[in-house]
Amino acid sequence: MTGLIRFGVSLEGSLLDKFDKLIRAKKYTNRSEAIRDLIRHELVKKEWQEGKEVAGAVIFIYNHHHRELLNKITDIQHDFQKLIISTQHIHLDHDNCLEIIAVKGNPLEAQKLADTLKAVKGVKHCTLSMSSTGKEIG
Repeated sequence: MTGLIRFGVSLEGSLLDKFDKLIRAKKYTNRSEAIRDLIRHELVKKEWQEGKEVAGAVIFIYNHHHRELLNKITDIQHDFQKLIISTQHIHLDHDNCLEIIAVKGNPLEAQKLADTLKAVKGVKHCTLSMSSTGKEIG
């Protein structure tokens, strides 16, 4: 790490105890790493809110037996081809499939893609996991 700066933080003892329990449960090696992670999380959230180029994944589960569902999913993905950088299709069992769509671009478009897929009849669950391209968070 370049330019490492130390600074102090004042907290109530009970809040610090809760924080220490949390970071132990999440397997952080120290408070500094946990605080760095919390800061990065907020910076990523800010990127999404400000409409900066972001990366993420749309993850959804659907019943592949549902009539015309695969064609609808494919059509939607073609409509968002500038946003989509990769897809992965996984057969979970005889009836259910998991699809992971990696996206990079405008966060509103990523949310629109997730919302469009979520609304398709036969899609059982759909979520958007947001992340960053890494450029803005150091």
